[in-house]
Amino acid sequence: MSLGQAAPAPSLPKAFLAGMLTAALVLTGGSQAQEQVSGASDAALQGVRVLYRRPDGVPFPETNPPMPAKLALGRRLFADPKLSVNGKVACTSCHDPALGFTDGVPIGRGVAKKPLIRHVPHLWNLSWGAAYFWDGRARTLEEQVRGPIEDPFEMGENLPRLASRLGRDRSYRKAFAEAFPEHPQIGPDQIAAALATHVRSLVSPKTRFDAWAEGNETALNAEEKAGFALFNGKAGCSNCHSGWAFTDRAFHDIGLPGSDLGRGKVIGLPAADHAFQTPSLRELAWTAPYMHDGSLATLDAVLDHYDHGVVRRPSLSPDLKRVTLTEPERAALLAFLATLSSENPPVPASLVAAGPAAPLTAHEGTVISQKDKLFQPSAVRVRAGESLTIVNDDVRTHNVRLDTGPQKFNSGAQEPGQSVTVPFARPGRYELYCGIHPAMRLDVSVER
Repeated sequence: MSLGQAAPAPSLPKAFLAGMLTAALVLTGGSQAQEQVSGASDAALQGVRVLYRRPDGVPFPETNPPMPAKLALGRRLFADPKLSVNGKVACTSCHDPALGFTDGVPIGRGVAKKPLIRHVPHLWNLSWGAAYFWDGRARTLEEQVRGPIEDPFEMGENLPRLASRLGRDRSYRKAFAEAFPEHPQIGPDQIAAALATHVRSLVSPKTRFDAWAEGNETALNAEEKAGFALFNGKAGCSNCHSGWAFTDRAFHDIGLPGSDLGRGKVIGLPAADHAFQTPSLRELAWTAPYMHDGSLATLDAVLDHYDHGVVRRPSLSPDLKRVTLTEPERAALLAFLATLSSENPPVPASLVAAGPAAPLTAHEGTVISQKDKLFQPSAVRVRAGESLTIVNDDVRTHNVRLDTGPQKFNSGAQEPGQSVTVPFARPGRYELYCGIHPAMRLDVSVER
């Protein structure tokens, strides 16, 4: 494992990108568009594809930095059925590396031999996550990895009891001492930290799409490039599947039938009912079936849902777009999606840990805008006793939350056009986020 400083992701003015995207959309039309693709069209797509370039490093929290011994321990724990109450179910039982870290079935079963509540998600690129599980009930990976172990239907084990049992194994005692030299005891926190470190290392490998995003003009053919233009234009896929991992990390109701309230139940907000986290589209070919309930077996079935299967209800995501494509357009879009998967069973990319993130530049002022699933600005400095006014200038419902520190705040459903006021009585550092779009973060420095 090598450690390096991550370079910042490239960025371009939105107006420029909009112009490039408009030019790129001339290409839409599937195989019919292939004859129109030329060097000029590659240039038109350049401004859009730069948004999908891979980062140079993998982020790790300062509280749980990567170490080779910790990574090796986490990998061992992940594959060990001793983590389950009956000694028969390992993390790999449901997250099989040969199946893209899924189990390949709509609904899996754990130690209880009963169907689980939801489809097993893949584990690619979770180091960039903002919340975990389909409903986002875990804020960190350290919290998330505890859930399956202690769930009575999945692994059914008690973490303190597991720590005690592992402590009787000489090889585990040695492995934990090497992984945590400052705190060599085997405890729930150390188990979670090692497992989370391993999960953060599961970075999807480069594919042909990445070669094209990095400038190799011949890595994709004309139909695949036309599919990319559709993805970002007529089909509206990039409304939710954005960025290098092809996910906005947000929660959307996409109109699947069923009574599962998902994110709405977790945060107590009807506006987020039936909303589930946008999955990454990396390694799609290896992670079927799809959706939180595993109900769609193929990508053709997914496109059919967006064309004519959406259940209409008040919580439906404003980012959802009805996708009605011609047969050539559908073929082009599917051809593009195939470029996001490895041709052979995927192996995680080599780990290069990112350096510390550059501190955000804090702006003065007491008015914050929400737009395009962002707080603008994303860092602000105020004085103790002042309040922030947060204005929803977006087309989406937001939910401003503050869960840590000496004060708590929950705005409820903040509809477009509405404002909320957050008071700050005490000096300190605070992080606000949106409960529906948790990648939206606002860093607040409160000074005396």
